[in-house]
Amino acid sequence: MSSPNDSLSNNYSSSPSKQNRLSHLRKDDFEDASDEYKAELLRKHLVSKEERNKSNSNSHSPYQNSQPDNNNTSTDDIEEPEEEFSAPLDVPGADITHHLYAWERQHRNSTSTRPRSMSFSNVQSAIESQSETEIDHSLGYLRHPGGFRRHHIVNKARERGDEEPEIASTTFVDYLLLFGHFAGEELEEIEELSEEDRDEAVRGRSERDSLLPKPIPVRRRSTSTARRGTASITQAVLMLLKSFIGTGILFLGRAFLNGGLYFSTAVIIIIALLNMWAYILLIHTSYKIPGSFGDIGGILYGNKMRLAILASITISQMGFVSAYTVFVAENLRAFVIAVSESNLNLPTMLFIVMQIPILTPLALYRNLTKLSLTALIADAFILIGIVYLFGQESAVLLEKGIAKDVVLFNSKSYPLFMGTAVFAFEGIGLIIPVMESMKEPKKFPYVLSGVMVVLTSLFAGSGFLGYAAFGSQIKTVVISNLPQDDKFVQIVQFLYSIAILLSIPLQLFPAVRIMEAGLFVRSGKFSNKVKWKKNLFRLLIVFICIVVSILGANDLDKFVSLIGSLACVPLCFIYPPLLHLKACARSTYVKVADIAMLIFGVLLVVFTTTLTIASILAEA
Repeated sequence: MSSPNDSLSNNYSSSPSKQNRLSHLRKDDFEDASDEYKAELLRKHLVSKEERNKSNSNSHSPYQNSQPDNNNTSTDDIEEPEEEFSAPLDVPGADITHHLYAWERQHRNSTSTRPRSMSFSNVQSAIESQSETEIDHSLGYLRHPGGFRRHHIVNKARERGDEEPEIASTTFVDYLLLFGHFAGEELEEIEELSEEDRDEAVRGRSERDSLLPKPIPVRRRSTSTARRGTASITQAVLMLLKSFIGTGILFLGRAFLNGGLYFSTAVIIIIALLNMWAYILLIHTSYKIPGSFGDIGGILYGNKMRLAILASITISQMGFVSAYTVFVAENLRAFVIAVSESNLNLPTMLFIVMQIPILTPLALYRNLTKLSLTALIADAFILIGIVYLFGQESAVLLEKGIAKDVVLFNSKSYPLFMGTAVFAFEGIGLIIPVMESMKEPKKFPYVLSGVMVVLTSLFAGSGFLGYAAFGSQIKTVVISNLPQDDKFVQIVQFLYSIAILLSIPLQLFPAVRIMEAGLFVRSGKFSNKVKWKKNLFRLLIVFICIVVSILGANDLDKFVSLIGSLACVPLCFIYPPLLHLKACARSTYVKVADIAMLIFGVLLVVFTTTLTIASILAEA
């Protein structure tokens, strides 16, 4: 005769649903769990008095027809009186199972045995039953400075029936979180539940728990995606402008020298239109096949296409990091020479290596919101630099007129301009995330069109003014053409360098997370071994970028052109038409247009990359 314990054990072992519910538990996680958590798991497999009474009153196993439903375990079920699971001493095999009942009783959470109000016992289920739109997420910001004021303003607007006012302070954090969904990929690290979270999941909420939801800043994938679909048109415009404006605008003066004044002006407008068309193709494809850039490619052409897209994104981002590193080194070197009055002329390589102590800790950050301060400072410095640069170039033109050695078309080095122009307009990785963040995603093409007009005017104006003002004497980084003995020029030069240096971790984040997702399966939250493997991997990526920066430091303009030709052109002019051709193209006209852009992209990669490499080798 089998005991109720044996009957329960046999029934449990044959229950696939119970096995599936515990299949997610790993040995390492269970060892790290608290004794209270282990006791709660053990209780689910002990036999209660009620079940033993049923067993004694029936000749067959009581679990054949009355299996407990663990899926619907509520707080009331868990917090039963202690005596319910007293050890069954009057059944065969009790001496074997007695210590299990005793251990469970000893380690049971003490709060489960005392009488308490049940007013809050179903708070968790009540919250979960509400739709996402019914939960007031603004409550989570009451802990933040100014949170009560913001919450009051939102409530007043709701009472009047007005649209909720936009809180400008969230726009910048939303922009940072876009890098966690770069190219639509879920790049934020999925952290496993902490011990506190697991205990809460077992116990449910009690009157001791905070009535305010946890703060919004992202730690897990689910919480970050919950903030999507709230951005207004103004916020989307700001996020797009922040995404596109970086160092590229400072390289365009030298790029205009390579292409010629009129040729470069015409080509940059054409490149802008083609980029705009490519972005629209990607948007329409995402309407048809929702998902990330890589996922869309995988669905349409298989996993190899997905890997190709992710590889291009990774290479382009690492290329940006390397170019930014050289840019910072060149500017800091010019700053030191100016401040020391040419008495301290250190090599560029030294300034590249000096960035390692700053980049290394920033590269280890996994929570993007922790980079908000550095990124905000960077954007402020970039804005100051661009405004001052435009003012100085305009002043030079008004005083001296157009430089005499300006050429309209440079037949020797015009391919270098095309690669740099594509580099300047590269921002396709944030197209899908910004679109998904909007309240009205269908309006995104109009928003993007307006932003592209502004960017084209800004980029064309920057290149035109720089080359027209300084002619053949223009340097790779146009700030170096300004009077180096001017104290304000030195300040701008230094601030812009710091701005780009602080923005490098954001550019590195998508590349690192894409590679980590492919190499590491587990999170490192509960495993120091996994965590340090990831840390060492990130340090390795930083080291690789530094080495590439050193190799390309002597010809920054050619290095930037090579990155644009080899990595950015496929992302803009090859993958979008290829995806749109299979997903959306139905009419002959649309198919021809997609194929034409695809051919143009392939030819552009081959042509510009070949000539850029030849130019680098010729000078070497």
